[in-house]
Amino acid sequence: MNQQLPEETMKKAVKGISYIAHPLRLRILEFLDVNGSSSVSTITKGVREDQVIVSQSLKKLRDANLVQTKRRGIFIYYDICEEYPASIFVCLRKLFGYMTDDFRYLADGCKAILPRDYTGMAANQIKLFANYDKMRILEYLALFGESNVSDIIKGIGSDQLKVSQYLKRLRDDGFVTCRRDGRFIFYDITKGVHLTAIQCIHKRYDSLKNKADF
Repeated sequence: MNQQLPEETMKKAVKGISYIAHPLRLRILEFLDVNGSSSVSTITKGVREDQVIVSQSLKKLRDANLVQTKRRGIFIYYDICEEYPASIFVCLRKLFGYMTDDFRYLADGCKAILPRDYTGMAANQIKLFANYDKMRILEYLALFGESNVSDIIKGIGSDQLKVSQYLKRLRDDGFVTCRRDGRFIFYDITKGVHLTAIQCIHKRYDSLKNKADF
């Protein structure tokens, strides 16, 4: 991760993240992460929701290239096809493990379903940063470390009012920290699902030979 993503690539990434920022869709992705390739009926039983609603959510996830399908006889099976949903669950499990002292979730390679209320809370947290300008700011801080407002404005090519407003929201939501040094205020990104999302998006982009495939 050494340079900022092209504008259109980031817009596609934000669209994907915004699709994840929904309690049911996040639970569907979590089910696939834990159980692997699954049919609609199996997913429906696993997430305990109405099949029509699950099918609608799966269609949206497929349209966003977050899941892929494979037909086996008369059945269609779904799999996760993006790196960042799976990596986000690694982060969420560890965060939950630290919060609750449940060491099962802290183990490397842990594949366990999280409590439903925690997954819903995580979806709402993701929704808070699933925005193009916010993710541009987070990306800049992830790439270049602690920076003042002027550097961020120049780095992402935005205007001061917008950047200042979004930095305040990101700080209020715990995604960035700030400190004053003389007349300058410096911001830095915190650890969490937001940083994981940025890192995984870059990892996928860097791995593609044809960047247009993102």
